[in-house]
Amino acid sequence: MYKIAAMGDKNSIYGFASLGIMIYPVDDSVQAVKTIRNLADNGYAVIFITENIASQIQTEINRYNDEPLPAIIPIPGVFGNTGIGMEQVSSFVERAVGSDIVN
Repeated sequence: MYKIAAMGDKNSIYGFASLGIMIYPVDDSVQAVKTIRNLADNGYAVIFITENIASQIQTEINRYNDEPLPAIIPIPGVFGNTGIGMEQVSSFVERAVGSDIVN
């Protein structure tokens, strides 16, 4: 069975624990890269990551773009929405259907 994780600053991801999603608080990019690699290697199918952390490790996230798993989904954190998540969704939709139908 596949697993779901949420990673980012503790205040942004703490609520995911109440849904049964494993949470992984990270404070910096070095810790985030180690965590995302560990999650990808250990059967996590979906990884929610706060946009703030995602912006710091975009190169690492890009390594998984052409892989079937894990799906790495940027989400807004307590610091607000930076738009990274929506940009990524638009990019995936455009690759899948050939045009940007989200915007």
